[in-house]
Amino acid sequence: MTLALHFLGVGSSQAVELGSSGAVLERDGAPLLLIDCGPETLSRYLDRYGRVPTAIYVTHTHLDHVGGFERLFTKIYFDAALRGRVRVFAHAALVPLLQARIADYPNVLAEGGANFWDAFQLVPVSRGFWFEDLWFDVFAARHHAPDTAFALALRGSFVWTGDTRPIPEMLSRHAAAGELVAHDCGLVGNPSHSGIDDLEREYPAELRERLALYHYGSAADGAALAARGYRIARAGETIALRTAQSPRAAETSLRAV
Repeated sequence: MTLALHFLGVGSSQAVELGSSGAVLERDGAPLLLIDCGPETLSRYLDRYGRVPTAIYVTHTHLDHVGGFERLFTKIYFDAALRGRVRVFAHAALVPLLQARIADYPNVLAEGGANFWDAFQLVPVSRGFWFEDLWFDVFAARHHAPDTAFALALRGSFVWTGDTRPIPEMLSRHAAAGELVAHDCGLVGNPSHSGIDDLEREYPAELRERLALYHYGSAADGAALAARGYRIARAGETIALRTAQSPRAAETSLRAV
């Protein structure tokens, strides 16, 4: 089994030319899990894979991360083979926010008879979730208000922070096994996002060497981050990942012994 992370977009909400930040975890070259679905994410996904995603993880509900769901609803609802089968994994604390942001509109179809969530299988999570025999950890990030943004990790393979301020206490636990860490970072931080000075202050050198920075403000900002010696993610780039061992596989090995 080979794993890779394909970056569909890497820009901040203002850097539309770089695409809304989002990525796809690929397994053996095929899409496994889409992370976030911004306004143009579906177009980029279709261009690469030729079909709609069948599983999505939502980090938080700002529209540059969930603005593509309305179009995705239409694609799925009118396809009998897909309706109700596309899984949406989201922390339980996000479910009311998701409902308010993307689903709470009178008559999702003008003629009535349909609910927004009829198109999807919404899966609320807390500590994490199983998907395709892999266990994904979910943990809080620091973005705007508490309990509104949640990172994703596949132990031994990768961490996707989502939009966040530095979270050293979380990464000391969830990025302690050599994982690639895709991290929110701009040239200058603010109360909702990390700047490069923040990362240099908060993270040890060993962790910084494993960062792939995204959610920067422009191509020029990305070039400036790269000039400081950091790896920046680029839209359309695919990064090979280490293969994680599923906790279930580990348990099976212990039983075999």
